[in-house]
Amino acid sequence: MKAGFPTRCDVCGTEGTRVRRVTRTYGKGRDLLVRENIPAVSCPHCGASYLTAETLHQIDEIKSDRHKLALKRSVEVANFA
Repeated sequence: MKAGFPTRCDVCGTEGTRVRRVTRTYGKGRDLLVRENIPAVSCPHCGASYLTAETLHQIDEIKSDRHKLALKRSVEVANFA
């Protein structure tokens, strides 16, 4: 397990959590921000997946400085109708 990430699941208490990298979107329209490579703790025993407090803090910092940190890329969007 990487430093700073729990090895015991916060939900079921079982040892053996893993860190997997996920992509999340926040906001919508012109305020949409896609964050890639977010470390999420995943438990193979109970199926829980969650972000640590430190990760959430870093996400808030990215949100605050998004115009300095984010790269502009065009993204295709499909409407599920």
